Order: sequence, then C-alpha cells, then structure tokens
Amino acid sequence: MTRKLALTCLALAAALVLGVTAAFAGAAKGTADPGVTPTSILLGGTSPLSGPASAYASVARGADAYFKYVNAKGGVLGRTISYKIVDDGYNPAQSVQVTRQLVEQEKVFAVFNSLGTEQNLAVREYLNVSKVPQLFVASGATTFGGDYEQYPYTIGFQPSYQAEGWVYGKYLARTAPGARVAVLFQNDDYGKDLLNGLKKGIQRSAVKVIAAQPYDVTASDVGSQVAKLKASGADTFAIFATPKFAIQS
Repeated sequence: MTRKLALTCLALAAALVLGVTAAFAGAAKGTADPGVTPTSILLGGTSPLSGPASAYASVARGADAYFKYVNAKGGVLGRTISYKIVDDGYNPAQSVQVTRQLVEQEKVFAVFNSLGTEQNLAVREYLNVSKVPQLFVASGATTFGGDYEQYPYTIGFQPSYQAEGWVYGKYLARTAPGARVAVLFQNDDYGKDLLNGLKKGIQRSAVKVIAAQPYDVTASDVGSQVAKLKASGADTFAIFATPKFAIQS
C-alpha cells in the first residue's frame, strides 16, 4: 500500500468513526443521522460508469473494493459499509439528479468520492444546504480546499491541479530550458487549473506556452485543436485531458 493510499484510508476511517460516533450521540436523543443503523453505514457517490470519462469508473470501483476489505475486517465500530455507486455519465446535470436521489430517496449518510470537477461543483451548494457531507471529492480543483469556510460540508483530498501543473512547469524549466509548449486542456476548472499551474511553474524561465486550445467534454474528438497546436511550431505537447481525449491526442 502506498503512503498516499494509506493516509487516505486512515483519514476515511477517522471520518467514518467520527460520523458514526456523532450518530450514536444523535440516536440517544432520537435524532440519529440518515444512513446509519445499528449494523450498517450507507454511503453514496456518483461516477462516470458510462460516457466520455468512463475510464474513471475504476476510482469508484477501487473505493468499493476497499470498503469490502473493511467490512471483512469487522467494519467501522461494528457496522458494515454499504457504498452505492450511481452513474452520472460525467454529465453535471445528471450528477444533480442522481445525487438528489441518493440523499432524498436512498437516505445516504454522506456522498463519498463522487468524481469530476464540474460534477462536484454542480451538487456542492445543495449538499451543504442539506448538511450532507460531501466527503473526499474526487477532483483536484483548488476551490474544494480553498472555499472550506463557505462550504464546510465539502472535503477534498487530492493534491490540487494547480500544484500538479506547477510541478510540470518546474520540470520543464529544469530539463527543457527554452521549450515551446502547446497545451490541450479541458474547458473547465480542471483544465484551467492545470494550465494556470503550468504557467506559474515556468515563470522566471525561458520556457513559453505559445499555444493553448480548449475542448468541451461533450465533443466527439479534438482533431481540430490538435491540428492548430501542431501548426503553432511548439516542440512540447502538454495534454490536460480526460482519458478519451488524451488517447485521441
């Protein structure tokens, strides 16, 4: 187990223990939290099981496998974890619909590990107003760490995309001084944060971003963007894209 995964698992276990302990206290007063019974904890999350980012379905399936491992070891405070994964097709409008279903019909204790920047932004306000924990958001968008005061029920865990982009920039500045960079990026906070981080990483170096082309996640392909980037005369290609478009590029 990697250190990052181990820390993630420990943090999740702590969050669940704290949540169930709070539920115990509520139960004593007749106000037990939704999704917590004497024998189980119900979590829910959205994932692109289909659609343009379906390669990311492995994120939810990996979490589900870990929960099964936890359950085999006795669960959390004697309770097993049920993790209901629903497909949103990587469509923010669908994310809203199925998240409301998880909260209002399934009565989940928390929304856990839902994937996608725009998808999590689309449901953040609703979950915070409803006081449903939005736990371990599967996105590195800066807002999920930076706006914690406004959205106290939302908790991220990934390193930020801006920090990731900054690392790429620093690497280029050190290993390819004078590089002329063309960037393909997803036209949302995911791609823009990576691009902004890259630009910060190459500051005070001879590396230059000479072309950048956005794409929409609903597009069928990125051929026209790649053609424009190729024509720019760049010698380095940065791809800030989900798997389908990264493969096309």
